Amino acid sequence: MTKEDRQNAILDQLLTQESVLVSDLATSLDVSLVTIRKDLTELEKAGKLYRSHGKAILINPFTNNRSVNEKEKLKVEEKQLIGAEAVKLLVKDDSIILASGTTIHALACNIHPENRLMVVSASLQATMTLAGNDNIDIIQLGGMVRHSSVSVVGQYSMEILRGCSFTKLFLGVDGIDLDFGISTTDIREAELNRSMMQAAQKTIVLADSSKFGRRGFAKISGLEEVDIIITDSKIPQYMARKIEEMGIELIIAGS
Repeated sequence: MTKEDRQNAILDQLLTQESVLVSDLATSLDVSLVTIRKDLTELEKAGKLYRSHGKAILINPFTNNRSVNEKEKLKVEEKQLIGAEAVKLLVKDDSIILASGTTIHALACNIHPENRLMVVSASLQATMTLAGNDNIDIIQLGGMVRHSSVSVVGQYSMEILRGCSFTKLFLGVDGIDLDFGISTTDIREAELNRSMMQAAQKTIVLADSSKFGRRGFAKISGLEEVDIIITDSKIPQYMARKIEEMGIELIIAGS
């Protein structure tokens, strides 16, 4: 087997598995650990995988903080499909919380209620989108504005939530990891998101498929605290299976 064939075999295994141990790769390909480590180093430098604690995974699991202007250009179609699917969960005279993020904004663009809707929003973008609809009562959370997400964080926001109860929280995240849970890149936002989860009867995570298998700096909660995840059809199949096995309702937008 040539080096190229061996490296292609490594990538083929990663496409079907969450991760592969270096020792297992050496055994299955019948080469030394030194040879496998050299292959993994080359593949990592080429941006095709990520090495972590004696194993290889397909992508870098750590996500970075990007501005909302940059995020809005990514996965545009998928986010619109997720937003259109999420709005189907609204019922007459609902009361909801909108967290922050471009996928949450995509949901806001799809909200056109015929009956009354109460919305508490951390997202300034979502608030501006909804403000023109007379059927929507909006409470804009106050606090420090995060420029990268055009949303608010801090104690002022959480103080309002302590005195309220909502049917649903629509939550955008930066990462969904089977072990680490759901996460974001900002520790203040994670704290606010936890307060939102406590105030809502149901937590609904909106996340395009690129967020799976990734971790933000700040953990929001474990996956066991999530009720529904709405994503697109490109979610890795092994993750979709694991999530459903955990009892979380998984909705594939546009399917």
